[in-house]
Amino acid sequence: MRLLPIFLTLTTIAMLGDASAASKKLPAEGADPARTSVSGLSSGAFMTIQYGVAFSTSTIGMGVVAGGPYNCAYVNVGGIVTCMLGSPDGAASYAAAQGFAALGQIDPATNLANQKIYMFSGTNDQTVKQTVMNATYDFFQAAHASVQYVRQYPAGHAFISLKSGNDCATTATPYVNECPVADAGSTIPVVNYDQPNAILTRIYGPLKSQPASLSSKPVPFDQTEFISPITSAMSSMAGTGYVYIPAACAKGGHCAVHVVFHGCEQGAAIVHDAVYGKVGYNTWADTNGIIVLYPQAIVSSFIPENPKGCWDWWGYSGLDFQVQSGVQLSAVRAMVARLTSATK
Repeated sequence: MRLLPIFLTLTTIAMLGDASAASKKLPAEGADPARTSVSGLSSGAFMTIQYGVAFSTSTIGMGVVAGGPYNCAYVNVGGIVTCMLGSPDGAASYAAAQGFAALGQIDPATNLANQKIYMFSGTNDQTVKQTVMNATYDFFQAAHASVQYVRQYPAGHAFISLKSGNDCATTATPYVNECPVADAGSTIPVVNYDQPNAILTRIYGPLKSQPASLSSKPVPFDQTEFISPITSAMSSMAGTGYVYIPAACAKGGHCAVHVVFHGCEQGAAIVHDAVYGKVGYNTWADTNGIIVLYPQAIVSSFIPENPKGCWDWWGYSGLDFQVQSGVQLSAVRAMVARLTSATK
């Protein structure tokens, strides 16, 4: 009976040790709270939807790359398997969102009609099949959201980057691929698909050109201050997160905030800067006044059981994982609140 508290204490100590590498606190930058958006891959796509639904009042858009609909594992027979490989019920997920909203546990589900949604599903993705993404589309349709659904590329299970990654059909670490786009009227590939551009354009509108060089760089910050000591051991969140703050935003530019959730086996502890430094969000953020937040989940092999370092979309961190009080959702929301605060 004494093993559990001992383990929880050791887990908390491990998180604090991880945070020691990040001596800086996440800064208050006075960003615009009315221009917050989210995107993610795989478990990060599930987390994207959870965040965008739970905090729909303050979220203007989502980029969903290979993820299922809200509360999927609890409204479908077959649970996790159905929500990755089957045909879940998108309408049932929207009904669940309405139910949680009626209880006051999330923002009104009707707010989703005001959001701009980007969805991507690769035809070679056998991890989260296109039938699942079709259900996610049905979920957003039930919510009367505005959706752009990209599903023609022969991509595996990955973010799609302009300049960094594996071949398009690959499903392998670091789960970042390059997918050629054929020129109109030609079968000759001329350029790679730029998913960060597509996501940010969908949410924020036409973007300014990329800079010749970045004005800043991603920096680590201490995530532990955003996680309650009572729930930290169950959070499966790393002690260190990352943030990209363009130079103009660090000078009080009233910038937007975009949160990027990595996928399973894709946290910085595993793939280093493959997501927070190389996918391509930062280059577009730099000239378009967007702060990019990269929160981090970590592997936990016992309590909670999260052996691949996934974001929680099935309840390992607690049964409130999908509502505002969930340990992960509340922590990331607090990070966004810090960035949008004007108090240094």
